[in-house]
Amino acid sequence: MTEQGSVIVAGGGIGGLAAALALVRQGFSVDVLEQAAEVGEIGAGIQLGPNAFHAFDALGVGETARSRSVFTDEMVMHDALDETLVARVPTGEAFRRRFANPYAVIHRADVHLSLLEGAQKTGRVRFLTSTRVERVEQDDDGVTVFDQHGKGHRGVAVIAADGVRSVIRQQLVGDPPRVSGHVVYRAVVDKKDFPVDLQWNAASIWVGPNYHLVHYPLRGGEQYNVVVTFHSRDKEEWGVTEGSQAEVRSYFTDTCPRARRLIELPKSWKRWATADRDPIGQWSFGRATLLGDAAHPMLQYLAQGACMALEDAVTLGEALRASDNDVVKAFELYQRSRIVRTARVVLSAREMGRIYHAKGVERLVRNDLWQGRTPERFYDAMAWLYGWTADTCLTTP
Repeated sequence: MTEQGSVIVAGGGIGGLAAALALVRQGFSVDVLEQAAEVGEIGAGIQLGPNAFHAFDALGVGETARSRSVFTDEMVMHDALDETLVARVPTGEAFRRRFANPYAVIHRADVHLSLLEGAQKTGRVRFLTSTRVERVEQDDDGVTVFDQHGKGHRGVAVIAADGVRSVIRQQLVGDPPRVSGHVVYRAVVDKKDFPVDLQWNAASIWVGPNYHLVHYPLRGGEQYNVVVTFHSRDKEEWGVTEGSQAEVRSYFTDTCPRARRLIELPKSWKRWATADRDPIGQWSFGRATLLGDAAHPMLQYLAQGACMALEDAVTLGEALRASDNDVVKAFELYQRSRIVRTARVVLSAREMGRIYHAKGVERLVRNDLWQGRTPERFYDAMAWLYGWTADTCLTTP
């Protein structure tokens, strides 16, 4: 493969590492600029739809990611007030046949590690840590990315994978975040401390008025991810802080005892005050483009944030291949292929949050709509989301 020069990737998270892998596969070398002192990942569990595994395979790390995943038997939803089973979606053989890949849950750090190992093995990805991007300049031949020390990093292009608080998006677009008012608490609990009667091999959600609770196994079932979400009574600022169990308790007073036990389990919580952004019609600006949360930060209600970043990276690589590595032309094709799909996910996630948190008669309507629905009908409803593949990711000219 012909040497194509170096591309700068701002951000060493899941999206940045996936982008680096996609770029290397097109013949580029990559400099990853990461503001943290080391390349790593924090957080708790995430869910992976079949589309994520299609992307892992296209990036060459499918088997590694699978080895660290827990493959669920089903997705299950209960009403958090009265324990009513609202919906059960099997994710076994029929699901795999339909979407050609499984549904899984995994620790976020294990996704990151799988991509990091893949990038390191190429020998074509260089990591510059403690390097915070401040601004980007570009000319006809390339880009210069300046860090906090004023040092310029030169490349043929830059991929902004610098997350929900993207400095590069702020420079290129300048739009404000949309603070949702929804607060998410996340924690990981050891199996020995987790209720035996809730140790299901399932992505499980308990939905209530203005809140919900989620739990599922991690790391071979040795740990369980616990997530609670509620509409805050206070005005929220976007960010992450240490959580308070007293605050969590105050929002779940009407929750059925079986689900309410979940909030007593964690010894410590991380508290996320969440935000997204309204979809925009332009991500690519000459030799600079946005990817992952920098392009389309979304609420968590479809469990697709990491999945969309992985899809972005694969699509970016395919756009470069289809454009003979002409980066300006490729970035145009990439954004054309991604903007409508990711906007649909952003807007659908907002709507799913409303459905999960329905109250009063609307809650009863939701339960009535989904109870008794066949797996095939659920699969049909999910096909637009989970049916993505690398083979069909580009918009037809």
